[in-house]
Amino acid sequence: MTGTRYTLEVRPQIPERLAGLHELANNLIYSWDRRLRSLFARLDFELWNTCGHNPKIFLRRVSQEILDKAVEDRLFIEDYNRVMSAYASYQTESHLQTFEAHLNPEQDLVAYFCAEFGFHESFPIYSGGLGILAGDHCKAASDLGLPFVAFGLLYRQGYFTQTIDGHGNQVAHFTPANFADLPVELAKDQNGKEIQVSIDFPQRKILLRVWKAKAGHIQLYLLDSDIGFNTENDRRITYQLYGGDIHTRIQQEIVLGIGGVRALRALGLKPTAWHINEGHSAFQLLERCHELCLQGLDFNTAWEYVAASTVFTTHTPVAAGHDMFEHALMEPYFRTYGMEMRLPWDQFLSLGAYPARDNIFNMTALALRGSRFHNGVSRIHGQVASKMESYIWPQIPPNENPLGYVTNGVHLPTFLAWEWANLFYRRFGAGWRNELCNNRFWECIDDIPDHSYWSLHQSLKSLMLEDVNRRATKQLIRNGCSQAQMERITLPLRSHDVDFLVIGFARRFATYKRATLLFSDPERLKRILNIPGKPVLLIFAGKAHPNDRPGQQLIKTIHDFAHQPGFAGKILLLEGYDLALARKLVTGVDVWLNTPEYPLEASGTSGQKAGINGVINLSVLDGWWGEGYTNDNGWAITPHDTHFDATYRDKEEANDLLNILEHQVIPLYYSRNGYGYSEQWVKKSKTSMKSILPSFNAQRMVSDYIKHYYGPAAKQHLRFVKNDYAAAEELALWKKKINEQWHQVKIRRIDDAPLDIPAGTALPILVVVHLGGLNEQDVVVECLVGTESNTEDFSMHSSHRLKAYSTNDLGETLFSVDLEPSLSGLQFYKIRVFPHHHLLSHRFETGKMIWL
Repeated sequence: MTGTRYTLEVRPQIPERLAGLHELANNLIYSWDRRLRSLFARLDFELWNTCGHNPKIFLRRVSQEILDKAVEDRLFIEDYNRVMSAYASYQTESHLQTFEAHLNPEQDLVAYFCAEFGFHESFPIYSGGLGILAGDHCKAASDLGLPFVAFGLLYRQGYFTQTIDGHGNQVAHFTPANFADLPVELAKDQNGKEIQVSIDFPQRKILLRVWKAKAGHIQLYLLDSDIGFNTENDRRITYQLYGGDIHTRIQQEIVLGIGGVRALRALGLKPTAWHINEGHSAFQLLERCHELCLQGLDFNTAWEYVAASTVFTTHTPVAAGHDMFEHALMEPYFRTYGMEMRLPWDQFLSLGAYPARDNIFNMTALALRGSRFHNGVSRIHGQVASKMESYIWPQIPPNENPLGYVTNGVHLPTFLAWEWANLFYRRFGAGWRNELCNNRFWECIDDIPDHSYWSLHQSLKSLMLEDVNRRATKQLIRNGCSQAQMERITLPLRSHDVDFLVIGFARRFATYKRATLLFSDPERLKRILNIPGKPVLLIFAGKAHPNDRPGQQLIKTIHDFAHQPGFAGKILLLEGYDLALARKLVTGVDVWLNTPEYPLEASGTSGQKAGINGVINLSVLDGWWGEGYTNDNGWAITPHDTHFDATYRDKEEANDLLNILEHQVIPLYYSRNGYGYSEQWVKKSKTSMKSILPSFNAQRMVSDYIKHYYGPAAKQHLRFVKNDYAAAEELALWKKKINEQWHQVKIRRIDDAPLDIPAGTALPILVVVHLGGLNEQDVVVECLVGTESNTEDFSMHSSHRLKAYSTNDLGETLFSVDLEPSLSGLQFYKIRVFPHHHLLSHRFETGKMIWL
């Protein structure tokens, strides 16, 4: 039959009694409130899945008959009323306000900029970890009642959907989104007029629309260049997440950074703290300076003010994750822009200078220079990043430079299985939600009977395996597998007995994550997976970037192993990894496997999502696991010395992994008591949950940002904005003096340095500092006292400030202190001088220091 096929969508009339469904569908709170989502699923479970769990599409396609019956269904109406009541309560109350000591909700506002946001699979403007983290950050900010607003881009085409063909090749599918299907609306001004902002590009101007999405208490604003005024090429700037070439990338980042600031101003918002989440949005620093320069401030004063109120988070030690643009690419977009700030072109380019590569403007370098509060996303990553970015503060020891860390956390209501939440309600009361960061409270997990705990996890595993079976069967049928092949591969999924060990590995397939480390010794792995009476199933899922051929090869390698004799039915490779599949896996597997190349895993939150659900982590000690591992809450692979050849390192760590699986994980799981479960496994699982849940949740993460970053940045904003930016001008002039005079500063000691002193006596220390054009108030002279390790690393125990007391005939300043050591026995001390000013956000932000 031939002919045109027309599409027709017959939309139902939502009954008045269910009118609130419209509001629920247009607030991203549905992305973390399972009770809310369950209303839609209960109406038509099959349609809910068919619609990709998108409530707006669902309400357009659900049948009128189902809605009319729901109005007459007393139980459904009761549930609907409960959900609407809880929603109204959430919207009118600031649930968990704990930030008043750091932020004033009446005057402070945090503006959060990120290139992607991962709230839910139905809102596809994210690609992976950065976006999921940003989504969780926004959710926790809403839960805390934080004065907070987020800015990003609204992509027609988010990250691709993935299928895997019968040969193991990843196939990327790009499906443009219809904005009518998304929980967004055009932002409008007080007069109801659509808000648009413009940006000057070479030889043209582009217009941007501003879309608004509600996410609980907060607003998310998203910019879109797909407007008829713009050229066809400019309309495509915001078309695809991380799409196009380097020209598209710089244009997207200009739209996000510069356009985001202009949209924020058009909305009448006045942030006191600005958060740049990864370097993609760092051009906002330039735009904020540009505004002030056009108002008459000099650039250096504007720069100090802007930096003092800005937080920057760097997310990866992998070089490819840091955007860099050649100077020739920067010039057409920014030459005139820099002139408007009265900033010489070479000085403009120096803001993004990166010593490892000439002729490059580095967005991470720009963000670090233009902010005063900086952090990595785990303790290990903070240490790695402070070394990587030490060129910003060249004379400061990396362990003391201003780059700190806030370890990532995951949003509990999003990723904690509803079954666990229900159990907590029954056993601990509703108040458990107010104890998310209380480690002592979560010791109560030990009070859950072991058999109930085991049974609940087995139930979650059964639900997960049902979903995996549905996905795998669909995948195998499409790829033309025979019935015999399909039955062999999915055999464990079709069994009513789910009492077998399931290990999950699901994340982005980047080479440094080493998805195939487990296959370094195939014959041994095959033997381990086929131990009689101790079956093991490995489930893999994840996407590789469409341009990442090595990453795609990892997928093919796993696919090939999954179809080999001895591995079929023991390894499953699932396609279409997204948030929906992630939620199933992190609640249903027994072990979460992570094998990154140390120290390239900045944080890695998937293991946290698993851990809060009692899944036990088996991971390289990298990222968050370096803090989370407590010897009894999982298994750890200690990284081998990176000075060795990478092949040797991989071989040794793969051997460690297989040893742990063979001699610890499998025996523990199958060590059963008389009631049919492993008591020691339950004990380790409980320890995993009670140690990870309160320490690695997004509420704790955002609270850390409030205390250590947002609060101080907002206070600096208030300090610097007073009296027409007088403090910013004062600090800028002082830094200019320091930069001009620091090369003249010299320090020497003029007293004897005894090798020992009697206990209880003081050691007089006397030094002379040649200050050049500086004065004694411009510097601090400091003595550090500490010990040395076997590797001769100095560990500071205390610091003592020397006081200026006179000048000599050469005009040099004498500083002294009577040191009274608090340590006994052999110890060491060092003396240094560095610039000091009371307006500094961090005492070492100048990057200057001289050691005696």
